[in-house]
Amino acid sequence: MNLYALLFLVTGLGVIAWLTGRARAARYGAASKHRLHSLPGQHGLYVAMWTVIPALFFVIIWSIFTPNLATEAVLRDPQAFALPAFGYEREAVLNEIRARAAGSEYGFYPAAEQLAPVYLQASRFYSWIGTGIAILLAFACGAFAYTRIRADFRARTRVERTVMLALLVASLIAILTTLGIFLSLLFESLRFFAMVPITDFLFGTTWSPQVIDPADPGATLGAVPLFWGTFFIGAVIAMLVAIPFGLMSAIYLTQYAKPVVRKWMKPMLEILAGVPTVVYGYFAALTVGPAIRDFAVSLGFTYASSESALAAGLVMGVMIIPFVSSMADDSIAAVPSAMRDGSLAMGATSSETIRKVLLPAALPGVVAGVLLAVSRAIGETMIVVMAASGAANITANPFESATTVTKQIVDLLTGEAEFDSPKTLAAFALGLTLFLITFLLNIVALRVVKKYREAYD
Repeated sequence: MNLYALLFLVTGLGVIAWLTGRARAARYGAASKHRLHSLPGQHGLYVAMWTVIPALFFVIIWSIFTPNLATEAVLRDPQAFALPAFGYEREAVLNEIRARAAGSEYGFYPAAEQLAPVYLQASRFYSWIGTGIAILLAFACGAFAYTRIRADFRARTRVERTVMLALLVASLIAILTTLGIFLSLLFESLRFFAMVPITDFLFGTTWSPQVIDPADPGATLGAVPLFWGTFFIGAVIAMLVAIPFGLMSAIYLTQYAKPVVRKWMKPMLEILAGVPTVVYGYFAALTVGPAIRDFAVSLGFTYASSESALAAGLVMGVMIIPFVSSMADDSIAAVPSAMRDGSLAMGATSSETIRKVLLPAALPGVVAGVLLAVSRAIGETMIVVMAASGAANITANPFESATTVTKQIVDLLTGEAEFDSPKTLAAFALGLTLFLITFLLNIVALRVVKKYREAYD
């Protein structure tokens, strides 16, 4: 049976189990002199969980092993004895067998066309076995839960514990995913630092991965120009755009705008956060970059380029305005109204109240929003790939070309260098550095937000 059809069948059995469990609990409640410990719906949910969850786990595990079992059946077929020995060609033939069994009509190996029916037949055979076991498991577990329904049965407690366990597993998945990303970056970065001294990488001022001396690879893999370009574009130029506009828009929407204006303006402002970054990249490359180049030429910069730090930084700043504006908006709105009313009652104007009362009180939240926006900006890829240059320069001139860590990671991983080469492994070292920087910025931002919440809770 098809996997989706099996999942639909198991879900249907769960609905039936919920209805029967609920009906049985309702009958107990009507016939018993004692009050039910849990609601009939909670009893039904308990039976449904026992019916669905074990069967779903089995279906997921069985779907993982079914392709391997079908492949083993193919290898046991007499026609498979002529397959190549273990290696790349053998795997290519097996992959083509799976593709042809899935319906593909294109291939290069005659043996794949002959063995595809064998794979398809074995796959169907094991799928039906899995279907039967899943249905039997659903009925057995559902019947077990059904027999446990009584007036004093604590179904609510069991259901709540299951939900708590599911939430714990979801939290652990997020944590383990982050840990897996960190460990994968760390493992490859250690291989890189075994070839290139960490001091050369962190403090070197020459970045030219196209020309690497095998005797001294660290001489051309100094990442300081990349760190400077990332800081200059993401934390200086972008923030010079995002902080003033984001903060002023938050002040206007919370203190001056009428409710009707705020109702329309705030969602329109937050739409900027939902625009795909590739669209911002096109806008920066085709509109903002050429305009800045023409402006720089008019100022006397003869060799100005459309791929400049200013073009990428300006568009990136526009992209992260909603991050600053939303955090500032929430922070200003969370300031107790008594502070604002007291300032106005003392004779202060609205602007004085904003500058001397509201902003200082909301400053921790505003700072947290700025830090989150910075971490978002320095991790941006598409805008700098499309609008910034790949030239690694240490310059404070915004009209000159600059590059960032994310841009270089893309360039290093899309080349044709060997995976074990310092050039490719340098991408993992850059990724680890960027990961640690953004991780620390998020920790600082969360600490600031926590301190801010404690002040007004």
